Amino acid sequence: MAETLTVLKTRRSCRAYKPELVEEEKLSAIIEAGTYAATGMGLQSPIIIAVTDKEVRDELSEINRKVMGVDFDPFYGAPAVLVVLANKEVPTYVYDGSLVMGNMMNAAADLGVASCWIHRAKEEFESDYGKALLAKLGIEGEYEGIGNLVVGYPAGDIAPAAPRKENYVYKI
Repeated sequence: MAETLTVLKTRRSCRAYKPELVEEEKLSAIIEAGTYAATGMGLQSPIIIAVTDKEVRDELSEINRKVMGVDFDPFYGAPAVLVVLANKEVPTYVYDGSLVMGNMMNAAADLGVASCWIHRAKEEFESDYGKALLAKLGIEGEYEGIGNLVVGYPAGDIAPAAPRKENYVYKI
């Protein structure tokens, strides 16, 4: 348990990445951790799309950039993106997908891989490009983008966690 708590306490989001891809073994382990996230009634509503193809990664980043309204790469140069979508027909789909994201973020940290949750996956997969990508992969159903987990190796130091705020927890 002590190792788990250390990972949870030290994991931070990274916003600058080296261009090298994460080793397949580590990427697979991160993804597998996502598949073991708790889901409402065990229905496993989320799916994960692992994007290591630079062209697809860049297109998703460009869509995300336009939605965000910025002039920089919102994926911070990360070479890989793990997109989590979840089936909207399951009442707990947003929570289920969020837990998948959290599991993968913590697994990445445990393996020495940096990560950052990037929003706007919903808008990416509502776009014509996103819909076409799902169709190309044979994914059918009412899926909504929950988040993009960018992963890679940090290009610099990652700041330590800020002190926890006062009154974070109330006990009865």
